[in-house]
Formats: sequence, structure tokens, C-alpha cells
Amino acid sequence: MKRQQLGERSIKTLILLIIFLMSTANIHPGAGPKILFNQATRDFGRVDEGAVLTHVFEFGNTGNSTLIIKKVRTSCGCAAALVSEKQIPAGGKGEISVTFKTRGYEGHQTKYVYVESNDPDQPIMQLSVVAAVNVPPRPQIALKDYSVDLGLLVESEKIKVRTTIMNKGDLELKVDLMHKDARFFRKGEEIKPNVRIPVGKEAVIEIDIPAPKKTGLIREYVLLKSNDPRRPNLSLYLTGYVATRDQLKQLFKKYRDVIEGR
Repeated sequence: MKRQQLGERSIKTLILLIIFLMSTANIHPGAGPKILFNQATRDFGRVDEGAVLTHVFEFGNTGNSTLIIKKVRTSCGCAAALVSEKQIPAGGKGEISVTFKTRGYEGHQTKYVYVESNDPDQPIMQLSVVAAVNVPPRPQIALKDYSVDLGLLVESEKIKVRTTIMNKGDLELKVDLMHKDARFFRKGEEIKPNVRIPVGKEAVIEIDIPAPKKTGLIREYVLLKSNDPRRPNLSLYLTGYVATRDQLKQLFKKYRDVIEGR
């Protein structure tokens, strides 16, 4: 009976101790390191494409032990972040400088910075820089297909393929097509020196390449140079397989029944 009473007292004592510890923890909300930023977002509003945006996020350690910044990383390579100090004493302050290079971006953009620290309550803090990037009028090149599968070719067979170039911009697009052996045609006429495509229009280009000098897997590419300032160089990739006539005969003989549906 006494042992049972002692056991009950021990349990009650343990419960009271837990309650006491929880209550004392609430009395000291600043226990340990604690990171606090003066702001988490910087909105730059409307900016011109190409602008380099920089902002300094200030923060402090409102805890009672040293704050350690373990890592600072960004959501893309266009943004960079540097921390002033990696160890901030209690009551101390620090800065994180963020730079966002807008070249190549258009419209609403949000880039994130992630700050990892030893703050037990907020081990990862998210900061952000926001901007609406204005792009001046420009030609904008696009291809209907960026790669073409030529399939199976017979030795000595020329490569003939079509590609569609589109202008999705606000100014006339000028395109030079380049390949060491190819000839380019539009509506049956050879292109010299370049293709001009009005705003919102497209051009179907016929590409004529001499027969490959080797058999097996082939890879070719056509380079497109344009006056699109963001994509001045673009490639159209061509892949296929060149077989000899004997190889084709053997394939036909092997799969004849399948081809003829027997």
C-alpha cells in the first residue's frame, strides 16, 4: 500500500515539474538565438530590363546567445546574396545584401533568398525581392520545332527538311541561317542573304543538305542568327540514321512478313 502511494506521489511530482518547466520556458521567450529582420520583402516596382537591383536586409539577434548564419542561398543564379557577419552576438545586428540582375527577364519577377541559422524557432527564413521588368519593343524569334528526327535515311540520300520560324515580338525579325553545306529556300526560292519576318508572322524554310558521307547515327545542326537581342543565336538540331542499301535489304527481308501483315 505504501509503495502504491509513493508511486502516485512520484507521478504527481513529475507532472508538476513538467508544468513548472513549461511555464518557465514561456517566461523567457528570448532564450537561445533569435533572428529578426526589419522587413522580409523589397518591392522595386517597375524597372527597365537590364537594371541591376540591390537591397540590404537588416536583421538583429534578439535572443540571449550567439546567432550563427549557416548558409544563405538564392532561388536562381540571377540573384546573389552576401551576409555581413556569420556570428551575431546577443543584441547584435547584421546585414544581408541582395543583388538581382534583370537582364533576360520580363514581366513580374519574384526572387527568393533563404537564410539558414541556428534559431530553433526559425531555422530557415525566406526573404524576397520583387520587380515588374519592362522590356522595350523588340523582335522575338521562336521555332515551331527545335529538333527534327530525320528517321531512317538511305546512303547517298539528301537531307530535306522544313522548319517554321516565328516572330512573336513587336519589331521586324531578321534571320540568317547558317550551315557549312546546306542551302535554304523559301517558297521555292533560295534565300539570300537573310529572312525578314514581319510582326506576328512566320516563315516556312526548306533546308537542303547534301547526303551524309558516313553511315550510322548522324547529328547536324543549323545555326540561326537573328536581331532578337535576347536570343541572337539559336540552333535547330537534326538527327537520323543512315543505312546502306544492303542493310535495308536485310531489314526488309527480316521484317517482310510483319510489313506485309502476314
